[in-house]
Amino acid sequence: MTDAELLAILIGSGTRAESAFGLAQRILRSVDNDLHALGKCELHDLLKFKGVGKAKALSIAAALELGRRRHLTEVRHRPRIRGSRDAFQLLSGLLEDLPHEEFWVLLLNRANRVIGREQISSGGTAGTVVDSKIVFRKALEYRASSIILSHNHPSGQLQPSQADIDLTRKLKEGGGLLDIQVLDHLIVGERNFYSFADEGLL
Repeated sequence: MTDAELLAILIGSGTRAESAFGLAQRILRSVDNDLHALGKCELHDLLKFKGVGKAKALSIAAALELGRRRHLTEVRHRPRIRGSRDAFQLLSGLLEDLPHEEFWVLLLNRANRVIGREQISSGGTAGTVVDSKIVFRKALEYRASSIILSHNHPSGQLQPSQADIDLTRKLKEGGGLLDIQVLDHLIVGERNFYSFADEGLL
């Protein structure tokens, strides 16, 4: 089924002037048929479309949220992290579509298998405050041997800021004192990422 057909099922019914499929096509055209862009739409954005009431908007938003939460269940299988791409695949569904910044951490055992994934903070469009004490408290709770830091840039700009670099250095030093290795720090954008480890910054 096409994206428009799937979206039409969520919409359920159209109006006298337009079918559910036509309405779905119009919504997708407004985001250039980009599901990532649709995922960034909030409830009030969806309500702007003629023919979309609160119930239909909630159905669409709920389906998109379920898609994000599906990524949370993947950690139950304890995937092994062999490189930055593996980490990105576990984090992209959580961070790619957000209109604000969030900071997450992957927690790994000695075999580099993921034993947990925790949100540390949530902020605005320009940044989020990260408390190193919370990061390492989570690591100690999971008895993690190493961690991977991650946050998103809603702007899509992947280059780290000086604040990103300073925070990474601070957390790496703190991890060294606790024998918890910071393996990487990923900055997640739309369908792509920046890896501190790959760029030699760790």
